[in-house]
Amino acid sequence: MPVDVGLNKEGMIYQREHYAQGGIGVAYWDYRDRSAFRYVRGETILDVGCGEGITLEKLLGAFPGKQISGIDAESENIAICRQQGLPIIPGNVYQLPIADVSVDCVLFLEVIEHLTEPARALAEIRRVLRPRGRVIIIFPNDAMFKIARIMTGMIREAFYDPGHVMQWTPGKIRRALQSLGFSVIAAHSLPFVLWPVSLHYLCVADKDGSTGGTP
Repeated sequence: MPVDVGLNKEGMIYQREHYAQGGIGVAYWDYRDRSAFRYVRGETILDVGCGEGITLEKLLGAFPGKQISGIDAESENIAICRQQGLPIIPGNVYQLPIADVSVDCVLFLEVIEHLTEPARALAEIRRVLRPRGRVIIIFPNDAMFKIARIMTGMIREAFYDPGHVMQWTPGKIRRALQSLGFSVIAAHSLPFVLWPVSLHYLCVADKDGSTGGTP
């Protein structure tokens, strides 16, 4: 789970600690990332809100030769990524330290549910994307995650507060993207067809053709 700046560090569940345990949760995490990677395109790729860098590490392996960086605001995440030798840029999702229209693809995986100003973050992502640049968003279905964790014996994780401030839905994310000048080109639930019984929703959107940095 992400290291969330708003949570008490006592009892924190760290991504790499969790990942090292293996099991069905890690297998699903790998499936989630593979699902997102199917839509990656272009030469310059950002993993915004990259946490401890597990998905960033996979990106580097899956797309050798691409210009790939992670961005995170949390100092502990930055330190962990640097310890792993990963290309991490300290930065806030509301003020990305990236030039206008300079990025081909942004991964925004399990971040938007933590944000109090999601539209502002999406507008900032749009600013850095080139015309027809792509954002790949994944957010969780919190209710189903709790049920799935209880059923698989992950009791600590089931009752852990991940710091989510909003439960997104397929309709909400489509409306938010379209209002900011994105065209949704693919969207589906993971791992099942129906959102109410799935764990995640994957939404892929391309920036509309304007060359401007703002909608």
